[in-house]
Amino acid sequence: MRVEACGVCRTDLHIVAGELKPLHDVIVPGHQIVGRDAKTGVRYGVSWMGGVDGTCELCRKGLENLCDHPTFTGYSVNGGYAEYALARADFCIPLPDAPAALELAPLLCAGIIGFRSLRVAGVERGDRVGLFGFGASAHLAIEVLKHWNCEVYVSTRGESHRKLAREMGAVWVGGALDRPPQPLDRAVTFAPSGDVVVAALASLRKGGVVAINAIHLDRIPQFDYDSLLWGERQMRSVANMTRDDARDFVNLAAAIGIRPRTSVFSLDRVNDALAAVQGDAIDGAAVVAM
Repeated sequence: MRVEACGVCRTDLHIVAGELKPLHDVIVPGHQIVGRDAKTGVRYGVSWMGGVDGTCELCRKGLENLCDHPTFTGYSVNGGYAEYALARADFCIPLPDAPAALELAPLLCAGIIGFRSLRVAGVERGDRVGLFGFGASAHLAIEVLKHWNCEVYVSTRGESHRKLAREMGAVWVGGALDRPPQPLDRAVTFAPSGDVVVAALASLRKGGVVAINAIHLDRIPQFDYDSLLWGERQMRSVANMTRDDARDFVNLAAAIGIRPRTSVFSLDRVNDALAAVQGDAIDGAAVVAM
């Protein structure tokens, strides 16, 4: 593929920092790739899931996101911080020629994994939903939630993130560990912090669910079972995504006109892009343009 743009994800930071065990001595990160077939010019997207074996028990059960022998773009194989990238054809997601690549790239992980997180949390139309953290993924998830007529409550650090959440229609916005004024039906955590997970759990009604959208978590602090988990509250982890998730979200995004907020960096400034994501200096998503 000739790469047009590649989104910057917090998972890239975990890879670069070695918080995810290195699989190779050298790797090209980047797993939100918009590009074109170098021969035909047809546009495709490539996401974190770069391939599965298709034969393990979990694949046979339709749980390809949990495959025992997966391929991860930008981690187990080279990714999209480059002018060209190789991708497995059956894991390429067909994309329209419009909108611009810069607007499509964040959909391919931040958008898809946020969408899957809402599914894992069991969100239903009209639910009260908490988003804990408001970065690249959450600012796309809120558009889906509004489409589903949900009330959205946002807890996040950084005044600029809180301002964006208000602008995008959150009914309440507070600090990273603040408890919303209403008990939540569902919550999704986006920050890789165990303290945030406990804050989300404390905000649920009985029978509520918190989905943890993090490939790496610093820790889970000790918490009181009787007051926080009892009452059939649940914690669920979100692991990767399926091709169905990708197709469903890309189609929904096109149908309702989701457009991410982006900060654009050239390829020679990719380290600046990673630093900006690490420092929470981006409202929305960072994208590397080729």
